[in-house]
Amino acid sequence: MSNNKAVINSDNVAIIKKEPTKDIIFLIRKLIQGNELYTKQLNRKYQITAAQLNCLLALYENGPLPPSQIAKFMMVKSSTVTGVIDRLEIKDLVKRVRNSADRRIITIKLTESGINLAKNAPPPIQQKVIDGMKRLSDSDKAQIVLSLTTLTNMLDVQDLEVE
Repeated sequence: MSNNKAVINSDNVAIIKKEPTKDIIFLIRKLIQGNELYTKQLNRKYQITAAQLNCLLALYENGPLPPSQIAKFMMVKSSTVTGVIDRLEIKDLVKRVRNSADRRIITIKLTESGINLAKNAPPPIQQKVIDGMKRLSDSDKAQIVLSLTTLTNMLDVQDLEVE
């Protein structure tokens, strides 16, 4: 039995590799570096983080929301959103609004500056993934999920809370 593995190169051509481990590590590094580059560019040009942009866009697309709903749109924990909102409020991009007799209930609303930034900022990096996934077959998507699940299990991060 051969140890050869089929790998798709940058031209989408299948090539046979004896040991794809180096390619896998290289591609993981490339993904991490791409995310870091995107985050640096976002911070340099707009003085916000990717998480802050995601929060702004959730509010821009859905209107004022309670923090728990923002967390669902951002796919993060509510505690993460609290810190993001704090930093956006300091930058005068959002404000906390209490419309209820129960002062514990708050809604987060974009300021004019927040609206302008949301209109002009680039799409979040995960939007490229979302758009790309729409072009894939269900079996291709399932293979990606399976492969990424295998990697997260190998790295023993399958139970890690995503922030």
